[in-house]
Amino acid sequence: MEAIEHPSLFAALVNALLAPLGVHAPDHLVFSALICLIVLVLGLAIRSKLSVENPGKLQIVLEDVVSFFVSQLESNMGPKGRQFLPLLGALFVFIWIGNMMGQVPGLGAPTSNINVPFACAITLWLYYHYQGVRAQGPISYIKHFAVMPGVPILMSPVIFVIEIISHLSRVLSLTLRLFGNIFGEHLVVLIIASIVPFLMPLPIQFLGLVVGTLQAFIFLTLGAIYLSAAVAVDEHH
Repeated sequence: MEAIEHPSLFAALVNALLAPLGVHAPDHLVFSALICLIVLVLGLAIRSKLSVENPGKLQIVLEDVVSFFVSQLESNMGPKGRQFLPLLGALFVFIWIGNMMGQVPGLGAPTSNINVPFACAITLWLYYHYQGVRAQGPISYIKHFAVMPGVPILMSPVIFVIEIISHLSRVLSLTLRLFGNIFGEHLVVLIIASIVPFLMPLPIQFLGLVVGTLQAFIFLTLGAIYLSAAVAVDEHH
């Protein structure tokens, strides 16, 4: 499914540069690569200015953001939540920047193409299952899909199937929630701009800033919840 977004002058320029090589990159891949480049450049630029004794304003802001992420993870998972910051924080940053890019003329939100939300969702899904197996062991982790407290053991096959379907549906839920909100906002802006250009789409675009931030935060929070359930020691088994 193709994204509906602002005319992508940046993607057109990139593909014009790639044309002599016989390569054409879809817009969402161009924007995803741009996000990685932005984070890399900012990281390298900030690293040289980090200081414990005399932190700059940007460093203080970034430290506050990281502290907020850590507090959210620890509120859902306890002290062990901090260890999952690298992946969940990276997903938040990628999704948030991607959503914000959709508000910039000439760019577009890669998250408005369903392939990108799906990639983020399947990454989180595989990661929390991996951490669950790592924390509980493969046998114990698989066992918790089939055995529940207060449920007869004969119901285990049914419970197992229901749990598998439930976990698979998380990929669909994460994907469609992110994609639907970003795609829908861009579609509304495009429709309004085609009727009354310039000023009328601005309120919707402002709402898009809020929705884009909220969707990145929801992804982070749900990731913490899924990880918390996956790595918890299953006391009732």
